[in-house]
Amino acid sequence: MNGNTQHITHNRQHYFEWGMVIAIILLGAFLRLYRISDYMLFLGDEGRDVLIVKHIIVDHQLTLLGPTTSVGAMYLGPIYYYFMAPFLWLTRLDPVGPAIMVALFSLATIVLIYKFCLDFFDKNMGLVAALLYAVSPLVITYSHSSWNPNTLPFFSLLTVYGLAKIIVDKKDNWLIIVGIALGVALQLHYLALIFFPLILVILAWRRFKISLRTFLLGILAFLITYSPFLIFEIRHSFPNTQTAIRFITAGHPGSPDSFNFGVDRFLHTVNDISVRLSWRLVTIESNLVAKILLLVIIIGVSYWLIKYRKDNRVKFTSLLILVAWYVVGVGVLSFYRGAIYDYYFVYLFPLPFLLTGFVVSRSFDHRYGRFLAGIFLMYLVFVNLRNTPISKAPNRLVAQTKEISRFIYDHAGGQPYNLGLIASTNTDKAYRYFLEIWGNPPAIIENSTIDPQRKTVANQLFVICEEKKCEPLGHPQWEIAGFGRAEIEGQWPVGPVKVFKLGHYRGK
Repeated sequence: MNGNTQHITHNRQHYFEWGMVIAIILLGAFLRLYRISDYMLFLGDEGRDVLIVKHIIVDHQLTLLGPTTSVGAMYLGPIYYYFMAPFLWLTRLDPVGPAIMVALFSLATIVLIYKFCLDFFDKNMGLVAALLYAVSPLVITYSHSSWNPNTLPFFSLLTVYGLAKIIVDKKDNWLIIVGIALGVALQLHYLALIFFPLILVILAWRRFKISLRTFLLGILAFLITYSPFLIFEIRHSFPNTQTAIRFITAGHPGSPDSFNFGVDRFLHTVNDISVRLSWRLVTIESNLVAKILLLVIIIGVSYWLIKYRKDNRVKFTSLLILVAWYVVGVGVLSFYRGAIYDYYFVYLFPLPFLLTGFVVSRSFDHRYGRFLAGIFLMYLVFVNLRNTPISKAPNRLVAQTKEISRFIYDHAGGQPYNLGLIASTNTDKAYRYFLEIWGNPPAIIENSTIDPQRKTVANQLFVICEEKKCEPLGHPQWEIAGFGRAEIEGQWPVGPVKVFKLGHYRGK
């Protein structure tokens, strides 16, 4: 009877735990998918990506190159475009499809965070870390839109999870998964290069006792997933690889010391990145609370590393892997001398939640600690939910872009036309995307060397003005200047912008 009671109690606990996991996933799904088409970013870069993927789906124009990086003028691999393709196809070329894909990767990261904690620590840590990741406003913001770095947290965590499987569980075949994840991650952003020194540290930890067969299979797995970009690099004498090496070793134009070493500056940057990871991802509203949390994490992790070293080698090794991820990830980024934006942290996104989950769950083991940790956890959840992106007015960028594009499409009257955009930080690709899938894309004006007879210059030019002050006549933007001398034939306010129709100057 007593055994039956224990069995029933165990089952109830098991169901309760999985009920909590499902509830966290559903909460995360709601925060990411609610009116996603109204909250997602859709500007020139996103328009460029869906245009390329549309050509893959409809025109069968495969590519070996992916997006360009924001600094360094380097191309990434094309894997992100092929991730986008099925979702853009399923939504019938609606750009919300790839945004949904990114949200699903974010949900998968929540699950993997819980799985990581469950396998190497305990369920309490998993529930805390997964809950905080699910409600983090910055994570949700980056989960709303289709952009190649936004899927990197999943593959970063998968890489670390695979390494933990190799070190802690002695399952060397996970090196194949690590190879696959790394091949994908490196095509999502060059920030994934930090995993090479991390992998070397981990392999050295095992004293390179992994069999040659497994090691070669891991390399093969990496080469297979990285192969599209690798094929392009081999065919063209490694132009992007050379650019990346030059960028790392010598900086880039305008910033000759992008990567250099100075102890004081290095330590300052390490501190700045560490606090920002805690503040921007976990505590949100308070920089002071972020610093306190960081101090608690440092003290707590140090204490438990000493304790686990004596009585729990599994947790000691697992915690040391997280520390190695932090040291290598933050340490390498701290050499960078350019501006460090939030998205530079994407390869570290799961880490502060795992470490916060660790110190909070360890506090649950003590009566007073349980009370304080519970209050702190409720505070974090409340603050995160209060600042959740969906509590703010949506940007409705997709709807606005579609409205403006439809206006131009209708006023073009089925005739050839050119398109120009006056904007300080945007390109016209998002507008061109809708105009192209509707069947009447604007002609791209070529220079006189390519088009000496000016056949690419139409009789009408539509100019979208996103600036408050707009004078399209004589504007230096190429699609406007290349049209030639013009006169305004009409102008209309459309949504938040003004649209001008220009015709060739007829004289008086």
